[in-house]
Formats: sequence, C-alpha cells, structure tokens
Amino acid sequence: MFLNHFNLNSHPFTEKPPIQWLLRDVHTDQALARLKFFQQQGAIALIIGQTGLGKSSLLRLFIHQLPQNRYNPVYLHLTQLNANAFLRVMVIKFGEKPQMGKDRMLLQILERINQNDKCTLLIIDEAHLIAPQTLTDLRLLISSIDEQMSLKILLCGQEKLSQTLKRSSHADLLQRITLQFVMRSMSKTQTPAYIDYRITKAGGVDKIFESEAKDLIHDYTGGVPRQVNNVATACLINAAARGLKIITEALVNETMAEFQLP
Repeated sequence: MFLNHFNLNSHPFTEKPPIQWLLRDVHTDQALARLKFFQQQGAIALIIGQTGLGKSSLLRLFIHQLPQNRYNPVYLHLTQLNANAFLRVMVIKFGEKPQMGKDRMLLQILERINQNDKCTLLIIDEAHLIAPQTLTDLRLLISSIDEQMSLKILLCGQEKLSQTLKRSSHADLLQRITLQFVMRSMSKTQTPAYIDYRITKAGGVDKIFESEAKDLIHDYTGGVPRQVNNVATACLINAAARGLKIITEALVNETMAEFQLP
C-alpha cells in the first residue's frame, strides 16, 4: 500500500477522519459561528450543500463543541423512510420502545424531551431524503413545545431540501427556520492547503504534492472535498506503484486519464 511508500502513519484522505483532522478554514468557522447562534437562540436551522462538500464533517465539529451539560444531541441519518418508520427510529433513539400509532409516538417523543433537563438537539443528516409527511411531523413537534420543554432541530441536506421547504404545504416550517447556511466548495487556495494539512496529519511531509499538481487537482475536482480525497488517493496509489516519491502535474493528468469522476 502507498502508506509505507510515503512513510505515512494512516490514510490521509479517509472518508471519516479523526475529529482533530477536520480543517477549520474561514468558511467552516463561519458555519460554526452561525450554528452557535442557533444553539443559543434558534428553533430550526438549515444547512444546504451538494454532496461531498463536508456537511457531515461540519455536523461532527458542531456536536463535538456542544456543552455536554446543557445539550443532548440526537443524530439521525436514516431518512429515506416513510413518516411512521422515521418516528419509530426517533423513539428508539430516545431510548423508548415505540408504541402503536403516530399520535402515541409523537407523545412519547414530547414526554421524553420534557423529562430531559438538557436541551434536545435533533440533528437530521441527509434531510433531503425526508418524506413530506415527516417534515409535517417535525413542525408539529416544534409547535407543541411550551416554555417548560426544549427542542431544537437542525436539518442538513442537499439543495433539493431547500426546494421542498419552499412548497406552500411547508410554509409554517420554513417560517420557523432561524438560520440558513449554504456550504461551498474549496477555493483555489484552500484546496492545496487542505491537501497539505491532511498529508501532515497522517505523518507525511507537505512536499509530496507539487504546487502545480495541487492546483490541477483543484481544477479537476472543483474544490469538492470528497472528490479531492478520491483524486489525491488515486495519485498516491499511482505514484507508489511506479516507485515515485513526488506527485507532479504530469502524474495527476495520467491518473485522471484512468480515473473517471461521476
């Protein structure tokens, strides 16, 4: 494997790196600052971005910095379910055995939130796959909260979610959203910094990729982190197979000739 060839301790471009590997750039810090406001003031927040931009990584950072004595994060990502099945998953996540009937499950969730002395933060990843009826159920949960109960909902998904929420049937839910943030791809300067950061975190040196090679990877991937990970990994594998220690612009081009982006 290329790890030994480049004297790396671990895979630098793994899909789910350790939390301390997640790069805190300006865009990420802006997102976290807004999420902190939501944490303190808002009821519903919306994070939108195309696939591969790092939405799940942002959620990991946000959950990691939550004060554990004040917030109880409940993370859900199995969203491609019908409304009743989604409620059952929620009830199970709250540590309860789901009862029969939607009304009873909604009451179970509300009662569990009421019993908790912490603020319940419901974090729903892949929210663009949620059924329309589930969005209605989430609105019912939020509207059922009184002063003695505490619930916040963070929806995170692709652009389709934003379009869904604009439908008239979800107007009440949309009006309750206090924070919206759109994820962007990395810039021409951020992509090389990201590659070097990941390499050094894995125990390597930031000279493995030549500057021209990093710029070319950005051009091929558009600065989408997941695609950068895939292309950079393919380059490392290709270089190791050829016994090369430096990844050049030419090697990136050769690698991309065999590497088809979706």
